[in-house]
Amino acid sequence: MEFIETKTILSRATHSEEWFGIDYNMNLYKGCCHKCIYCDSRSNCYNIEDFDRVRSKKNAIELLNKELKSKRKKGVIGIGAMSDTYNPFEKKYEITKKALELISYYNFGVSIETKSNLIVRDIDIFKEIQKKADVILKFTITSADDNLSKKIEPNVCVSSERLKAMKQLSKQGLFVGTLLTPIIPFITDTEENIKDVIKLSYENGAKFVFSMGGVTLRENQREYFYEQLDEKFPNLKEKYFKTYGNNYFCYPLNKNIGKIFKEECKKYGLLYKMADIVKAYKKEVKQAEQLTFI
Repeated sequence: MEFIETKTILSRATHSEEWFGIDYNMNLYKGCCHKCIYCDSRSNCYNIEDFDRVRSKKNAIELLNKELKSKRKKGVIGIGAMSDTYNPFEKKYEITKKALELISYYNFGVSIETKSNLIVRDIDIFKEIQKKADVILKFTITSADDNLSKKIEPNVCVSSERLKAMKQLSKQGLFVGTLLTPIIPFITDTEENIKDVIKLSYENGAKFVFSMGGVTLRENQREYFYEQLDEKFPNLKEKYFKTYGNNYFCYPLNKNIGKIFKEECKKYGLLYKMADIVKAYKKEVKQAEQLTFI
């Protein structure tokens, strides 16, 4: 593990209501070794060189302690947007765990997205945080089929293992759900897959399923994605060229996907609109604050 210099850990979140109502962003690691074929964080605009190599930020916990202590405004800290904070190195170094303990100590909330079942290790900390602040935990699940999941997300536990972890967290009263993102044209954009992911999410305790639709393709990310298509899905690259050209956002061609997604979420009583998800996971804390005020 290489430890790199950094001056800050927390940054103010912009357009927070568009991404789960977070107030701060935090990435404890730089780079990711999951090697998901579609990862947007690989794009050049994020300036992460040698993206597949995981590095940690030097003195991250000391810096976080200093920054949390100085913040006048409490809020929700978003973790894992750029690189999965539960990568294989976390098991040894426990940097995320130590950060969560500080977040709990200073009464901040947390919003995490991951593809790893290692997250269940920190159930007790999440429960402590949720007593006094907001907690929302999200699992990216793009395919209901483990074989396909392993193909497009090779270095991380398969979908069924993430769903088991989701169920464990949900049974402990934590607010959990699914990021069905991206929906990859010609690979995961079947009606069957959409229905299966939503059904499995419901069966494993999800409160919501959120999706942004198709897959993004931009400089560097596009090249990697096409390399992976050549290796794992022969002749599909040509189909992308013909269908999407150099488009940044590639939507599924099946226009019924969006309708099916909403219908299935409604069928199982799952939230799917961002505003509704944010309102729901922050509701209990707000009610407690109101009661205290009265």
